[in-house]
Amino acid sequence: MANYGTIPTSSSPGTSTKLEYISRAKERIKAGLGTRQPWKVMFNFRSFNFPGNLSEALKRVRTNIAYFTMNYAMVVLIILFLSLLWHPVSLIVFIVMGVAWVFLYFLRDEPLVVLGHTIDDRVVMIVLGVLTIFFLLLTHVTLNVLVSLLVGVVLVLIHGVTRKTDDLFLDEAATGLMSAPHAAAAAAGAGAGPSS
Repeated sequence: MANYGTIPTSSSPGTSTKLEYISRAKERIKAGLGTRQPWKVMFNFRSFNFPGNLSEALKRVRTNIAYFTMNYAMVVLIILFLSLLWHPVSLIVFIVMGVAWVFLYFLRDEPLVVLGHTIDDRVVMIVLGVLTIFFLLLTHVTLNVLVSLLVGVVLVLIHGVTRKTDDLFLDEAATGLMSAPHAAAAAAGAGAGPSS
């Protein structure tokens, strides 16, 4: 009767490990989405005008793409998703590839290593992007995918050209195409030696 009044607890190692993994996954997704700039900054109407010349337009596009990378990716993915609503097989492929993106790009703690070689985050992003498009094209929605990607690229370019950049502040981590956890790891690694 010495245990009278105590509340029995059962903690299985499997449950705590799963909860810990889910908690880390949520933190990484929040950190990855944390690289997204506020939509109010992106669509600040006082910051829009036409560039004076072609070199200024190109400079704006480069700066805006570096600054609004996550926002632009989200816009293109939403356009692609909307174009697939009437094609259930393609939508399933899109969702499966989205899960692959989450596990292979956003939720990794360490760099991806294949056959003893470390794969850069940009390479992972490019390969996943190409595979996503390739698998979607296999589901016979070529026209939908191409039109939605074209619409997304045109919208990104229009925004990139017309959005002034003098109120944007880029740091070294923001100019890359890495998510926040990967950028922090790269920054820590850069402090240890010269970066390539």
